[in-house]
Amino acid sequence: MKTTIATLKRGQRAIIKEVTSDIIPLKLLEMGCLPGNEVQLLQIAPFQCPMYLNINGSHLAIRKEVAAQIEVEII
Repeated sequence: MKTTIATLKRGQRAIIKEVTSDIIPLKLLEMGCLPGNEVQLLQIAPFQCPMYLNINGSHLAIRKEVAAQIEVEII
């Protein structure tokens, strides 16, 4: 089973390993959602969507479906 942002628990940090760029919106890539960057799950909204993340100091909210496409390695 691969680890993705969608499988992180609140407060966990990870390094982005792989991003499926044809599924990920370009805006996320521009805001730092790239391989090698650190991500931390800050909060999950009710009903599990959206997920609030800190990626290299930027705070982002993404859908769980998109988060499931970003593979990470927990640190």
